[in-house]
Amino acid sequence: MMGTKIKPKSGDSGSPEAPPAADSVGLNEGYLHGRLGPSVRVVRNLLVARVGAAFAEFGLRPGAFSMMTLIAANEGCSQNDLARATAMDKSAVVAILDDLEAKGLATRVRSERDRRRHRLSLTREGEELRRAMQRAADVVEEPIVRELSSPEIGQLLSLLERVRRVLE
Repeated sequence: MMGTKIKPKSGDSGSPEAPPAADSVGLNEGYLHGRLGPSVRVVRNLLVARVGAAFAEFGLRPGAFSMMTLIAANEGCSQNDLARATAMDKSAVVAILDDLEAKGLATRVRSERDRRRHRLSLTREGEELRRAMQRAADVVEEPIVRELSSPEIGQLLSLLERVRRVLE
């Protein structure tokens, strides 16, 4: 709205006398400093770049590892189950599953109880590839695991899950 001033959060005076801290490359972050969304986005971008590089050799779409891991842990789950679990658009899930199926890594079998539903499973090749991708994912996360204690990782995951529940 034009002319409407956004009220600062408590503890955020919004005044020029208290300049925000500089980020790791020396830029003044301004309003972004201490904000949840931008902080999560930067960490996500860093992880996506590292995971993308680690998974490049596998030649699969982004998100394939998550889909394969969920299918392996939930044999017979549906495409809708995967979309909800990953907070992804259903059409993006279908594209990943089409790719996995075309490469012989996953199968979709129409449910006998509900013909609109497909039961998903990994093939033996899919499970072998998923394990190789898991090893690559472990290498990507290793610096984080080395930096944070086990209780800190548990707390971070718990907080992220709480945030997710609030946003769903």
